[in-house]
Amino acid sequence: MYKMMTPGPTQVRENVRLARARECGNPDIDEEFFDFYKETCNLISRLLYTENETLILSGEGILGLEAACASLTEPGDKVLVLDNGIFGKGFADFVSLYGGIPQMYTVDGRNPIDAQALAEFLEKDHDYKYATLVHCDTPSGILNDIGSLCPLLKKYGILTVVDAVSSMFGEEVRVDDWGIDILCGGSQKAVSAPPGLTFVTVSADAKKAMEERKTPIASFYANLQVFEGYYEAKWFPYTMPISDIYGLRQAMDNIAADKDMLARHAKIAEACRKSLIKAGLKLHLQSGFSSTVTVFDVPEGTTAQEILDIMRKEHNILLAGSFGSLAGKVIRIGHMGSNANEKDMEETMEALLQTLKK
Repeated sequence: MYKMMTPGPTQVRENVRLARARECGNPDIDEEFFDFYKETCNLISRLLYTENETLILSGEGILGLEAACASLTEPGDKVLVLDNGIFGKGFADFVSLYGGIPQMYTVDGRNPIDAQALAEFLEKDHDYKYATLVHCDTPSGILNDIGSLCPLLKKYGILTVVDAVSSMFGEEVRVDDWGIDILCGGSQKAVSAPPGLTFVTVSADAKKAMEERKTPIASFYANLQVFEGYYEAKWFPYTMPISDIYGLRQAMDNIAADKDMLARHAKIAEACRKSLIKAGLKLHLQSGFSSTVTVFDVPEGTTAQEILDIMRKEHNILLAGSFGSLAGKVIRIGHMGSNANEKDMEETMEALLQTLKK
């Protein structure tokens, strides 16, 4: 088995794998599992510094993004889509799918969204039901300052939907302090559990917007309201993937016990960038570097696929290319969650050096 040094899915610790191997009960009628689910949701809320309710959904991280848009969007709603990356732009598709009218706020993809420029834009135009933005846009590695952007949007009464799938637990995320209405996460990034789960934190303002809709939510599976009162009724809207949630809980317990988590991510990310620059490679971004993924341009004289193939076949290390407009142009190194350790990063840098020499 190769060593995964990709920006998700990431390596999974043995205690998470073993937790997933626990004997399964029936999550539809086992009252102890309802307690376990709610306790796990409460732990996630605590780790993200929020009093808001967390819901764990059965589906990969994209489900959380769609569910947020499905639950908030009514036909004709104007939605501000903050776009400086592939996933940022992609929110527009979900808005349109549910009848909303996305307005793009598109800026340079090699730098983070500037809060002052956004403030000037909002002074003139702020008639939006909600805004979407990405904390770390994984295809490029760009990190946006949601701690500045979300309070600015909330100042104008605009609800905020944040994709933090690739950032949370590798970068600081403080939901209540920053006024985030729906925050979306996933199991397979810095959480370091297998793919298959998404989780969302939902504010009182977001719930109020859902309750005051004039039209029903045009989905069942991507509908956050179907969980309303689940704990009191001891009823889930669909059968919960119990083994996945056992694994997620262990991964969250690992995070809760990891007191140096953010400092370690920042240190390793900086060392990775310095190593690449020293080797003569060009970082893809100009600023806004993430602590969870580093992206460099493919140098002349080779291709992304050649680099990836040699790394995997000769060094047993899996890196990632990118997709969309960046397909074939960059290489991505994931140093998030269980990947963020010195030993694996040293092996990766040495292997990359030998690969580029070849």
